[in-house]
Amino acid sequence: MTADAKRVSEDALAIVMGERPNPEAFLPHILDAFASYVNPGILKARKSVTEAGDEAAVEWEGYGSLLFDVSGRRFIDCLGGYGIYSFGMRHPDIVAAVQAQLNRSPLHSQELLDPLRALLAELLAATAPGDLTRSFFCNSGTEAVEAAIKLAMWNTGRHTFVAMENGFHGKTIGSVSLMGPQRYREPFQPALIECTLVPYGDVAALEHTVQTSSPKPAAVVLEAVQGEGGAIPAPDGYLADVRRVCTNHGVLMIVDEVQTCLGRTGTFFAVEHDQVVPDIICLGKSLGGGIMAMGAIMSSPKWWKVWEPNPFIHSNTFGGNPLACAASIAAIHVALRDDLAGEAGRKGQRFLDEVGAMARRYPNVLESITGRGLLLAMHFKSNEIGYAVSADLFRRGVLVAGTTANARAVRIEPALTIEDDLITEVLQILDAALSEVARTNI
Repeated sequence: MTADAKRVSEDALAIVMGERPNPEAFLPHILDAFASYVNPGILKARKSVTEAGDEAAVEWEGYGSLLFDVSGRRFIDCLGGYGIYSFGMRHPDIVAAVQAQLNRSPLHSQELLDPLRALLAELLAATAPGDLTRSFFCNSGTEAVEAAIKLAMWNTGRHTFVAMENGFHGKTIGSVSLMGPQRYREPFQPALIECTLVPYGDVAALEHTVQTSSPKPAAVVLEAVQGEGGAIPAPDGYLADVRRVCTNHGVLMIVDEVQTCLGRTGTFFAVEHDQVVPDIICLGKSLGGGIMAMGAIMSSPKWWKVWEPNPFIHSNTFGGNPLACAASIAAIHVALRDDLAGEAGRKGQRFLDEVGAMARRYPNVLESITGRGLLLAMHFKSNEIGYAVSADLFRRGVLVAGTTANARAVRIEPALTIEDDLITEVLQILDAALSEVARTNI
């Protein structure tokens, strides 16, 4: 412990409890703290530093689809925290639910029955497709994928998997084993779970792999829309074909809906586009209402039975805590009450139509826009052009970001609650940014 640890704690708490600090002193402090105590590479990778002009954009507060940095600069959030802000920032109904629970008890005793976990599980069972009526709660989407991997292994007695090229399932050891991009997997081999990757949307390749694999895989794992892969929806009927292949060969079907759950693609769960019921479904990101960290898996009683004799063989300390459950209950209520799935479908179609028209106006810059609902991506002619457009948008006050696929695919993933006038403003700014990049002939 350093001699000035108490002073450092006092200064940090004063920032937490105080008003917006003076940027002249605060900004250098934050930059130095990232470089000295977090990871200096972050500073090189963020547009908030490299494209912010004279001073880095250090976020301070936000509400709805608007974010403000410590200097008061305004940004329209079309990134949505990579999918956590389906309800926008600080949705009042979700904040109120968490505050109400905080006034009773912030965490659970670990021995008494915690009621909100039961109530949330009941609510999810009422919204989920088919017989997905059992829930396990954790703290993130990647933890949900880990739980799904273990449940599939336990039920089948098998320990290999099939996943999709360009898929994304998280960065813990189990979930990164299923990852498509090799750069995330290579540093950790050979410690990863054995997994065969097949092209997304290719039913013949999937069936051939499942048929010929020895040993037979425990499960096929895929996203209903490949988010980090560039907002690529499953082709019509593909999920139903995957369901058929899995059923015919005695392999579990695991669908990762961490980024698509609670209405983002235009239905409450993305598998509903194909009216498919997977064996296990993984949830996260917006499940916490943009207020709390929350993840979950759901399955049927058939597959859940292995956990019943010893329910603590897979557990965690903070998963399903009362604050997170309160946030999730309120979030689901808001999504149903306000038909946010319908809003995502309507607003997403507007982006598809209007940005699609821009692709026709600026063919040397923008190739296309793909996605479903409000999980969208613009596909540019090159990485350099994609970054140039996203940087120009940042300087004009619109937040977007590339995907893990590459900077050619730049996501549009705003809150489902984003106001129509903000969409109009975003589209006008995007048109200006595309025009500028086209003019400079990058």
